[in-house]
Amino acid sequence: MSLFSDEYLLFEPAISDSDALPVVFAFPNQYSVGITSLGYQTIWSKLASRSDIDVSRLFTDIHERIPQQAELVGFSFSWELDYVNIINLLEFLSVPLHSKDRNESHPLVFGGGPVLTANPEPFASFFDVILLGDGELLLDQFVDAYQQVRNAERSQQLTHLASFPGIYVPSLYQVHYKSNSESIISITPLESTIPSQIKKQTYSGEHLSSSTVVTEKAAWENIFMVEIVRSCPEMCRFCLASYLTLPFRTPSLEHSLIPAIDRGLKLTNRLGLLGASITQHPEFEILLDHLSKPEYDHVRLSLSSVRTNTLTEKLAKTLSRLDSRSVTIAIESGSQRLRLIINKKLEDQEILRAAANAAKGGLKGLKLYGMAGLPGEQDEDFKETIALLKTIKKNNPTLSLTLGCSTFVPKAHTPFQWDGVRVSAQKTLKSMEKELSKAGIEFRAESYNWSVIQALISRGDRRLTPLLELARKYGDSLGSFKRAFKDLKGQLPELDYYVHRNWKEDETLPWQHLIGPLPEEVLLRHRQEAQSHI
Repeated sequence: MSLFSDEYLLFEPAISDSDALPVVFAFPNQYSVGITSLGYQTIWSKLASRSDIDVSRLFTDIHERIPQQAELVGFSFSWELDYVNIINLLEFLSVPLHSKDRNESHPLVFGGGPVLTANPEPFASFFDVILLGDGELLLDQFVDAYQQVRNAERSQQLTHLASFPGIYVPSLYQVHYKSNSESIISITPLESTIPSQIKKQTYSGEHLSSSTVVTEKAAWENIFMVEIVRSCPEMCRFCLASYLTLPFRTPSLEHSLIPAIDRGLKLTNRLGLLGASITQHPEFEILLDHLSKPEYDHVRLSLSSVRTNTLTEKLAKTLSRLDSRSVTIAIESGSQRLRLIINKKLEDQEILRAAANAAKGGLKGLKLYGMAGLPGEQDEDFKETIALLKTIKKNNPTLSLTLGCSTFVPKAHTPFQWDGVRVSAQKTLKSMEKELSKAGIEFRAESYNWSVIQALISRGDRRLTPLLELARKYGDSLGSFKRAFKDLKGQLPELDYYVHRNWKEDETLPWQHLIGPLPEEVLLRHRQEAQSHI
């Protein structure tokens, strides 16, 4: 039986017109992963709600009926290394991988999501159109603009689409390099009618996203998800989720969140509240009181990461009563100096208080997020993290502690976009694992080597495209990337250029023509503030 038959829809799909646009909307991973993506659900339901569109879903393991002659093929792209599956799915659809090789018989390939909004350049050749920003605002504008030139030649379609805010057509821009192995000189449009810069579009409506489908086949089984906030007001200097999605937005509890929650709980008893900093919603305490009513006693509540100094005993008790066994907080480091560098507005006492509140509230586990290799990090910093974790363990013996730790990866449109990955992070991860295991604290480290590949892609330019294709051909392993670099020597910079080197502040960045929420001079000022604490 099809996975699609197990779905419960929370919207009414439109009946397609006779001349509706045939569209394929893909997620470059398995169905269970894709259908758990709130972004994918939101965009798919918007497409399916339009009578002028006939949309079919495509995943790596399952698909709906694929139209013989799709006019648009779209991808929701949220994890860099899923690019391999984008290539696989384009091949499955018999669509040439590169936009320059497509003709009038091929669909326009468009994409959106956080990876492409941050830095689409390594993947630019795969897409005819890239939507920069929030899909709630941009998708309808894109479809309407395409409808205006649906019967025009491909080149005219692309030129027309490029005139709309937030719609980026990579083939209409040329990148000039000092040499194959050196930095970028400039990024310019091919024609004077094409805008020289494209600004990310920001949705500012009254309602944020909530699940449009509930299914037991999702990675989070039968969960109904509600986006409580968008962006984060704290602005940690490494954080893409904050800087790229500004401003911080909070929908009304009465008019948006509670109606959405009650609508979803008619189908399931599992509720997920999502957002980068959900407890900073101004009405979060009222929401807690609402969920504490007897009619919600059957609900299983899950939260995304909670801001540390908002983890109260009341919140812990509510989570415990609603079947949550643990809660997650992001501390990044046990070093106050390092937290000042990254703008993590947090004191040791607040971390200790949050752990105590978790234990008093009846939770069994506390998960903490940390990061290795942050700009300015020294050996003493990770030792302070170890000491802090040991103190938490000693003060709360009933609490199971887990530290999840990643390597700092520079992201576009953040103050640390100029900073490279520190090689010392690998040693730090190993040292932390050794010390924490002695203390009976579980340590979960993300792979340092894969973080290097993530950094390569997040800071990459168009010269990486052949490397990505070769790495996929060679097996998409860490060794595959090294082999691809060797084969392409002299055709692009070395790995160190993209990953480990600190870029000069006056260098032309690969995404220089793509404008995020904050101007570069503000990002530079924030970076200089960070350096004042080093």
